[in-house]
Amino acid sequence: MSKAKKTEFRPDDFVVYPTHGVGRIVSIEEQEVAGLRLEMFVISFEKDKMTLRVPTARASEIGMRSLSTPDLVEQALATLKGKARVKRAMWSRRAQEYEQKINSGDLMSIAEVVRDLHRSDDQREQSYSERQLYEAALDRLTREVAAVGGIDEAGAQKRVGEVLVTRAA
Repeated sequence: MSKAKKTEFRPDDFVVYPTHGVGRIVSIEEQEVAGLRLEMFVISFEKDKMTLRVPTARASEIGMRSLSTPDLVEQALATLKGKARVKRAMWSRRAQEYEQKINSGDLMSIAEVVRDLHRSDDQREQSYSERQLYEAALDRLTREVAAVGGIDEAGAQKRVGEVLVTRAA
């Protein structure tokens, strides 16, 4: 494997793992798996109290990426201001699409899910599964906004909430 790939991420870097969101690389260690010596990123997800080991050679193939740029975060927040685009497909099909967008790890796709599933106080109540998907997308979005902006999650939630409220007005 090329040396360039291995230096792409370093300990203490924040990274986005597609299916888990924002985590921090704690260390890079060698481990023996099935008789092979593998170099692994050890990624900690504080909020989920979870540690993940990802082979360094497969990190980009898996979809692990560095945090978004501040410009991309602004674009994602601008996406939240847009009008919700809800397809007229069956809920199970839409739920599947939302789940795929959330697990893609792509910030813009996650912002689209938040935009499409957000309900203001005067709108109808969300179903349980709708609320679960909305909260998962909102959590991923706020974690990345917090990590990119260097603020705590409460501050990021407030910022995202303000954008969603201005859209509703």
